[in-house]
Amino acid sequence: MNASAPLTRAQRDLGCTPAADPVGGHVVVLVHEGMYGAVSGSGFSNRTFLIALAGIVPHGRLVVVPVLLPTDHPGYDPGWAADMEGILQQAGARVLPIHGASLLTGPVDREALCYMAVRRAVPYLGTGSLLVGCDVPFLAVGSYAPEGTAVLLVPRSTALLSGSTSRETVEWERRGLAGAVHRGGRIAAISDHMREHLCEEFGLPDVAVVDMPNGLLTGEEFSGHRKAPPLPPAARAGFILAMGRAEASKGFEDLLHAVRLLADAAVAVPHLVLVAGSSAGVLNACQRRLKILVGSLGVDATLLTRFDPAVRGWLRDPSLHAVVVPSREEPFGRIPLEAFAAGAGPVVATTAGGLAQTVRDGETGYSASPHAPQELAVALRRALEAAPGERRRLARAGARLVARHHDYAVTIRTVVSQCAPWTLTTGDGGPR
Repeated sequence: MNASAPLTRAQRDLGCTPAADPVGGHVVVLVHEGMYGAVSGSGFSNRTFLIALAGIVPHGRLVVVPVLLPTDHPGYDPGWAADMEGILQQAGARVLPIHGASLLTGPVDREALCYMAVRRAVPYLGTGSLLVGCDVPFLAVGSYAPEGTAVLLVPRSTALLSGSTSRETVEWERRGLAGAVHRGGRIAAISDHMREHLCEEFGLPDVAVVDMPNGLLTGEEFSGHRKAPPLPPAARAGFILAMGRAEASKGFEDLLHAVRLLADAAVAVPHLVLVAGSSAGVLNACQRRLKILVGSLGVDATLLTRFDPAVRGWLRDPSLHAVVVPSREEPFGRIPLEAFAAGAGPVVATTAGGLAQTVRDGETGYSASPHAPQELAVALRRALEAAPGERRRLARAGARLVARHHDYAVTIRTVVSQCAPWTLTTGDGGPR
């Protein structure tokens, strides 16, 4: 784009001045979760995204604008924050926090958050730069990006997928996505399911959507700052594990009913460790329902409602019998990849959304339809009764899937090369 083209009113209000050099610009990433901790898969994915970019973008040209979490926030993890600070510091990255933790819900607040974030990053934006908006809170940043800035939006879900009934929120997301595309921006699809959703539900042109399947980084996923916490005492003789955000779309109620069905059929089911976390300081409606259901069904389970990122380490515990992902809706589903990378399993998952891409029945795990406790019970029984050789075969297939299709460093380099290849060039014009 021509750096001398007129700026929009919003851009003038921000004091935008397009950069002069179209080659070797900054990569600016706006992120609401993943810098200081995580209470969802989005936070883990954002963390991996940032670490991948730190190894790809030339030294000193990565800029991260995170939403600052106060240290007493339930989602703040001091060890996590220190790890991220060290990784980004080594890459010569600039970290420019903004105070926007109260602006993560509702279109009006999110619009203000987008404005604040771009304003904070203005000195590093303009011709030759790439602006990345990670996830839903930053879908409107295309309206504020200075002329000449390449834009990439990475929605990890949408209001429609999460079951929101707010027309205002859906329309805000629609305007943000369409606005970015109108100015030449690209939208990342984290799965085939998300590509279809973005094109069909939001009317995005196919050429504007770039495939960026979610993934892992070798050696990073389980190199955390501390070991996994002790297992609940009842789980030490053997357990199955399910974890995720405490919301209805995760299907944890279906899992509890499936476990009850197996118990009624006299199937020996190991202790269930169910981590249904949230960033709130009190139980939310979903957690309250799960607590009641565990008791009313008489399921042998431990319900943990405060999410600790270190529980991912339980995927490597030798007492683990199966990993279950019972989602009713899932844009991608990161947990199966983590299980494959850890050698855990078998993995049991529904075919909801992106899960159908990774958990292939009889190939990498066992699957069932979403919203179907009876099918889920059958799939879980198959996993629990799988012979050792079968478990090893599934584990090897899962590891191959991650290596071949979900190496996040390779994926992100490919996407950045498509959207703004000049940002990967070094001072002498060569690639990083």
